[in-house]
Amino acid sequence: MNGAESLVRTLVNGGVNLCFANPGTSEMHFVAALDRVPGMRCVPGLFEGVVTGAADGYFRMKGTPASTLLHLGPGLANGLANLHNAKKAHSGIINIVGQHAGYHIGYNAPLTSDIEGLARPMSSWVRTSPDARSVAKDGAAAIAAARSSPAQIATLILPADTAWNEAAGIAELGPDQQRPSYSPQAVETAARILRSDGERTLLLITGSALTEQGLLMAERVAAKSGCTVMGPTFRPRMARGRGRFSIERIPYVIEQALSTLQKFRHIVLVEADDPVAFFAYPNKPSLLKPEGCNVHRMTAWGENSIAALEALASVLHASAKDIKRQTQQELVKPTGPLNHTTIAQAIAYAIPENAIVIDESISTGRGFFSATTAAAPHDWLQNMGGSIGFSTPLSIGAAIGCPDRKVFCMVGDGSAMYTIQSLWTQAREGLDVVTIVFANRIYQILRGEFDGVGAGEPGQRALDMLKIDRPTLDFVALARGMGVPGRAVRTADEFNSALAEANAESGPRLIEVQM
Repeated sequence: MNGAESLVRTLVNGGVNLCFANPGTSEMHFVAALDRVPGMRCVPGLFEGVVTGAADGYFRMKGTPASTLLHLGPGLANGLANLHNAKKAHSGIINIVGQHAGYHIGYNAPLTSDIEGLARPMSSWVRTSPDARSVAKDGAAAIAAARSSPAQIATLILPADTAWNEAAGIAELGPDQQRPSYSPQAVETAARILRSDGERTLLLITGSALTEQGLLMAERVAAKSGCTVMGPTFRPRMARGRGRFSIERIPYVIEQALSTLQKFRHIVLVEADDPVAFFAYPNKPSLLKPEGCNVHRMTAWGENSIAALEALASVLHASAKDIKRQTQQELVKPTGPLNHTTIAQAIAYAIPENAIVIDESISTGRGFFSATTAAAPHDWLQNMGGSIGFSTPLSIGAAIGCPDRKVFCMVGDGSAMYTIQSLWTQAREGLDVVTIVFANRIYQILRGEFDGVGAGEPGQRALDMLKIDRPTLDFVALARGMGVPGRAVRTADEFNSALAEANAESGPRLIEVQM
């Protein structure tokens, strides 16, 4: 058994049975091992950002890490943007990155680079295996790191000679790390604040607290105490739809966020961080909480927030009988021209039961959140790190992790072009993903930010850097070229028809919404 095979067998033995791959020469022995060892599903991606984003999506839906296979430093560098997003989402991923054979590094061949230096900003655990007999135990350590609580990105660098030389065998994993519970004192503090000043208290929740059970407990707490429950602007995953506690999120626009938060004198954090602006703007604050507002942490990432919320509800004597049923708006099947309202109505009407919605619609989709409150029950995933081109890769991992669930991937035309290769992997794997591209022919978010930072009135050269035209992108043709059927829509009625058609069929589809 060589080092590569010992690593693959250790991964499979440790429950890591999926590898998103974009390999090169230095990884060929690992590729051969993937071929020989049963139990590992291999999913190729045509760009490393697709590979790393897919691993993020898989973890968000399954809660267990997948592995990636990347080619040396440049391959890892190509995947860093979506590893950044995954790190901000607290996703567990195991990156296997090839390296030159140890004796070859000193010759400074063209692909020689500081791989550990590239890996560290986006990885919580980094190691280079020194020899073939260390590879398996290093792999076991990487699995343990990725599975820790909170989960981590682990990057194991595999020099070529450690992959082809004789190994010591398979490494056994120790018992899984116990998930930290929560602080009873922090729960008591939160309860005291809610009893004394509930109406001016914000319960700001994210992470595991946004599961259906976490939201149910938060709803009881809010009903009993009079507090407001909100989520941050962006969340890794949230249970939404009919019958689930619907909460608002902190607005993206600073002025709107300041107005929303100005009444609160206390903020209780459940896995969330202090609300801050996404960017710095001249003469605008970075912190969004009002002056004099006190912030109290009840749970941190990795702690058992559901148990903490259950304990908080118990201390407050909050129960199901305190809940008043929320008024839900009626779903509307729109007709007429396409605009932000009719697009949101069509999507809300079409979301199927138990769907996964991945949202990178940015400008077009800001109004989708409230409009989809009454949609069929679903999970809603968002970009945590702000590096664009995350949604189409994320849909790959989500669809593989939950093959019985329809995935709606909503993305702007500019963002879609960063990782358009995702469509090929969707077709290759036969994934049940509906990619909805909002083609407004401009980086609309950047046009708004140009005004937001006070850069003045854009001239022609500035506008040329923001527009996506001359030539106009044809997403239906791009999808067809990668094996995904697609159609363009220009009216609400056409959009309704395209969504119904996509829901009726399994496998990947693309809808270009021409705005």
